[in-house]
Amino acid sequence: MKKTGVFYGSSTGTCEELAQQIADKMGVSQSDVYSADKLNADLVKEYDLLILGTSTWGDGELQDDWYDGIKVLKNADLSSKFIALFGCGDSESYCDTFCDGIGILYEDLKDSGCAFIGNKVSTDDYSFSSSIAVVNGAFVGLALDEVNESNKTAGRIEAWTEELKSKI
Repeated sequence: MKKTGVFYGSSTGTCEELAQQIADKMGVSQSDVYSADKLNADLVKEYDLLILGTSTWGDGELQDDWYDGIKVLKNADLSSKFIALFGCGDSESYCDTFCDGIGILYEDLKDSGCAFIGNKVSTDDYSFSSSIAVVNGAFVGLALDEVNESNKTAGRIEAWTEELKSKI
């Protein structure tokens, strides 16, 4: 399996916990799981697959830990890298910006030369009105809602991580 690093942006701890669950399912050591504010050029070089997670804040904004992390990624050579995105949102209170953070990461990296995997997640079985994380009718990464649909999280993570493993 490709060397994998998991990077997350989390203000309340929810996205961090989801990152830990994803790392466990992927067989990634806890020493390869980082807050996005720790992301640097050396870490980018170290990993073949970067799993990037974010929560969505305010009116569909990227979580603060990604402020510098996304700059690092935009300045890195990602042409030989695989990228998988995941995020959390609240599909009831913020139904019109649900998991927009994933969409922001995708938009910032889509022309970087990286290969996205796990980026065609069906919107079926989700309840929301709008999300920039939906491109061509599918989420560009794994969308999770721990506020309203926590009962679906384990199954969604299981299916997504199995897909990732099959691609690398």
